[in-house]
Amino acid sequence: MVIDFLLTVLIISSIGAALALVLVLCEKYVVNYGPCKVTINNERELDIQGGSPLLTVLRDEKIFIPSACGGRGTCGVCKCIIKTGGGPVLPTETPFLTKEEQAADVRLSCQVKVRNDIDIEIPEELFNIREYETVCTEIEELTYDMRRFRFELKEPPMIKFTAGQFIQLLCPKYKGSSEEVYRAYSIASDPQQNNFIDLIIRLVPNGICTTWCFDYLKEGDAVKLNGPYGDFRLSDSDAPMIFVAGGSGMAPFVSILSEMQNTNSTRRARYFFGGNTTKDLCMAEEMKAFEDVLEGFEFIPVVATPEEGSNWTGEVGLVTEAVQRAYPDLSGYEGYLCGSPGMIDAAAKVFTGLGMSEDKIYYDKFA
Repeated sequence: MVIDFLLTVLIISSIGAALALVLVLCEKYVVNYGPCKVTINNERELDIQGGSPLLTVLRDEKIFIPSACGGRGTCGVCKCIIKTGGGPVLPTETPFLTKEEQAADVRLSCQVKVRNDIDIEIPEELFNIREYETVCTEIEELTYDMRRFRFELKEPPMIKFTAGQFIQLLCPKYKGSSEEVYRAYSIASDPQQNNFIDLIIRLVPNGICTTWCFDYLKEGDAVKLNGPYGDFRLSDSDAPMIFVAGGSGMAPFVSILSEMQNTNSTRRARYFFGGNTTKDLCMAEEMKAFEDVLEGFEFIPVVATPEEGSNWTGEVGLVTEAVQRAYPDLSGYEGYLCGSPGMIDAAAKVFTGLGMSEDKIYYDKFA
C-alpha cells in the first residue's frame, strides 16, 4: 500500500512538472504577444515586442532599475508602480510587498511580464543611472574566498556616487552559464577617486557571477557596470556610530571611511567586523590606517571560533556579542549594518534591545 501511494505521488508530481515545463516552453517559443507599448511616467513611450519581464525590457532600453538578485525574484528590490496592464499580483511577489504597497499598485518589475500595453511609474532619478564600459585592472586576494577587483572606467570615464551605494555588474555567458546576468555589489572605493570602481566580492559556491569573477575574469578584461544605486549612506547628524559587518560587507564601509577621511570627520565610530575564523578577517592594515587619521574611529575584529594555535587575543564569539560586551546602552547612537539578512536582523535586535532607536538603524541587506 505504501509503495503504491508513493508511486501515485511520484506519477502525479511528474505529470505536474511536465505540464509546467510545457507551459513555460509554450510561452517562450509559441505564444506571440505582438507589439506592446510601455508608457513611463506619462512622458516616455517604448514600443517593444511583448513577452519579456518588465525589468528586462527597461534594461534593454538602458533604463536601469536596481535589482540585487539580477531578476531572480529573490531580493524584492526592483519595485515600480504599475498603473495599468500589469495583471494580478503573483505569489512570487507578495512576500516582498506590504499591504500598503499592493494597494498603491507597487510590483516587482522582474515578475511582471509585458503581455500588453502597460503604464508604469519609476523614480525620476533612475533616468540618471548610466552604463559604464570598464576594464578590470587589478585583482587582489583578500582572504581564501574574497577578492578586491578594480575596474577602470573607460566610457564614460568618470562616475559620481555616494559612499555606501552599489552598482550592478554584468556577468557574461561562460561555460556553465548560458545567459547574461546582473548582480549587485557595494562600491568599496573612495568617492573622490571617480575614475575607477573597487568591488569586494566573496565566492559563493555555485554562484553564477562569483564563479565567473573568480575562475574566468582576468586583468585586462572588459566589463560592463551600471549604477550607482541605493540609499545606504551616513546620516547628516553628529551622533556616535556603530558599524557591523562580516565578509564582503566590508565593502561599503571602506567607501564610507574614505569619505569620512576626505571631510575630516570627527564623528565617533566603532567598527565590529566578524569572521568565523581568523582566516575570514581582512584589510587589517587599511583599517589601522583609518584609525591613524580618523580621531574617533576604532576597528574591532571579532572571531567566532579561533583556530587552535592561531594565538588570537582579540574579541571572541558572535559579532553581536562583542557589541553587547562593549555597550550597556546605545540610546543616542546610530547603527550601520551590511551583510546577510540574518546577520542584519540579529544585530538590529541587539541594537534596539540596548536602547537604539529603530529609525536610527541603517542597513544594506545582501540578497
